[in-house]
Parts: sequence; structure tokens; C-alpha cells
Amino acid sequence: MDSEFWISELTDDDVPAVVALCRTALDLPEDAAEAAEIVLRLRETTGTEGWSPTPRRITGFIALRSADADPAFAGSAFAGSASAGSASAGPASAGPADAAAAGVGSAAAGAALSGEPVSVTGGRVIGVVLGSVSHRDRSIGHVDLIAVDPQERRRGVARALVSRVEGALAGLGAGDVVIAGNAPYYAWPGIDVRYTPAICAAMAFGFEQDQPAWNMTVDLTAEASGAAPGATADDEARLAGEGITIRRAGAEDVPALVRFTLANFGEGWAGEITHSVGRDQAGCHLALAKDGTILGFAAYGSSRPSWFGPMGTAPAARGSGIGALLLRRCLADQRAAGHNQVQIGWVGPLPFYAKAVAARVERVFLLYRKQL
Repeated sequence: MDSEFWISELTDDDVPAVVALCRTALDLPEDAAEAAEIVLRLRETTGTEGWSPTPRRITGFIALRSADADPAFAGSAFAGSASAGSASAGPASAGPADAAAAGVGSAAAGAALSGEPVSVTGGRVIGVVLGSVSHRDRSIGHVDLIAVDPQERRRGVARALVSRVEGALAGLGAGDVVIAGNAPYYAWPGIDVRYTPAICAAMAFGFEQDQPAWNMTVDLTAEASGAAPGATADDEARLAGEGITIRRAGAEDVPALVRFTLANFGEGWAGEITHSVGRDQAGCHLALAKDGTILGFAAYGSSRPSWFGPMGTAPAARGSGIGALLLRRCLADQRAAGHNQVQIGWVGPLPFYAKAVAARVERVFLLYRKQL
């Protein structure tokens, strides 16, 4: 029975079933809760909004088991089936991210989430792998997501999926494959150390540990976070007295933001900024000099709704308190959206965040690399 699965290239019609799978296959509750947002982000192909000259190259595969192979799974998520959006671990109704994931390019996928009957491929989705090519170095391929139904693990599913995605990435020109976030389109910096089966699998598949990374957690209910309504008013008044304007970024600010970010921080952040302005559950705040020059920015929601970042301040403006103020304005937005805590993703300056908003290191990730 274990051998009765096959690998198929992922299509837009399969996305709702993949989201349903991830709601049960992602072991950590904070990841499972954002399954739709994660899949949508990793499937995006845009990249031409001023920061990258070409769309990014992605690939993906699903593992399927015959619908008749195990009657105990009747009613589970099927590729292209109407049941894909109704997994018990997911919400009772489709939210904005579900609708967006369903609208990746297929009316059939949208129907799957709405409960309307659509074509059935005849297989239950038991695993998925998503990959992409680095925009910084096209000789590097990324494994962005690997998820297997908990009841289907240790049956060769993950190995088969990784083998297929490695072959696809090699065909796109990759000589090395990494299990690491491909910023600005990523959901994790690497493998969370609490995903023990994934770490064991990476080692078994020939990957070598490259480097660690970490997130910091901010408790938005704590006074020290500065996320309470009105908490930034005094600092905003002080900066206004110095001729500095603090406001939310709009679509008209994106070109200048991209130029500022490319000049000071690089392509990855420029892409994240682009995708934080005008998106649902995301946003960006700016600090501007009297002449309209950007002095700093802080953004959230580009990768995931509950994540903060990136944030940057012009060298000449550092030490003015601009960064901490912009950070707290973003956290206030996220608190107003219903988040009790947020993750500061892929953190560099730990002392700054610990002092500014009482952030603490919590999620730790291991990054892996393999030469093809």
C-alpha cells in the first residue's frame, strides 16, 4: 500500500488542496494557521515592480495517493476537488488569503474553496514541495516548502518530492540547492528546530547544515511593546518639531521606497517593501525630511500577516529614534488587526529590538545546503 503514490507537477487547480494539507501537515500551530498565506506567497511569480528585472522562476510538485487506496481518508483533500477547502483544521469559511490562493490563476481552484463541484484528478494530496531559483544568484535553488501528511510520513513521500524538485531546479540552472528562505518570497528563514522530522529528513537526503537564523517574538499585549493606541504620540510630536513627518506609505511612495532600499539595503528588502504596500494584512510606515527625502521605513506582512519586517533607517538619521517609532507604529497596526504577538523575521540587530519593544529570541532555524 505504501508504494501506491505518485508525483505530479503542481498546478493552480491543486492549490486549495495544498492549503488544506498544510493546515494539518505543518506541525506548529502558528504555521498551520497561516497556511493559505504561506502557500500564496511562495507561489507568487511577480518580481518586476521596480526591484527585479524578470519574474522569478518557481516549481512545485505534489504527491498523491489513489482515492481508493485507503477508504479511511474518504472526504480528505483531493487535488482539484470540492473538499479541498474544508479540512477540519481550517476555518469554516474562506478568508481573504484563501480567496487569493484560489485565484492564483484558476476558476476551478476558486470553486474548490467555495464548495462548488470541480473536476477531480483521482488522487488524495499527501505531500507537497515548492521550490524557486534565487534572484541574487541563479545557480542556487531553494526548497521553500516541504510538507507531508502526518499519517503518510516515513513512507518515502518526502524523498520522492525532494528528488523531483532537485531535478527541476537543476533544469533551471541551479548547481546548489538550499533549504533556506528565498527573500523576499519566503515563509521561514530555514527549518525551525522544532520540526525534528524535517531536520532528520534533510540530513538523510544529503543536505549539510549551513548556518542558523532566528526570529524574535513581541508580546503586543505588554506595555513595553509600545503597540497600544496612542503610545507613539509623544515621539511623533518630538520628531514633528524637528521637521520630520511620520506617515503611512501609499502606492505613490513605492518608487522612492524602492530607490531608497536598493541604495541602502539591497534587492531583497526592496521586494519585501513593494509587497507590504497596498496588500491585505500588510503595511509600511515612513519617516520623511522637510524636503520629502525618505529617512526610514518599517514594514510588516510582506511574508506573513503575523510577521514584522523589514525596517531600515538612513545612516544620517540613525540614533534619532525614527526606527523605534516606525517599528511601534507597525506593531500597533498588527495589534489592531487582532494579533496578540508578532514575529520579527530573520533578525539581525537583536539588542535593538530587545530594548525597543522587549522582543525575545524564540524561533530558531537551521539552514541547509546541498551540491547537486
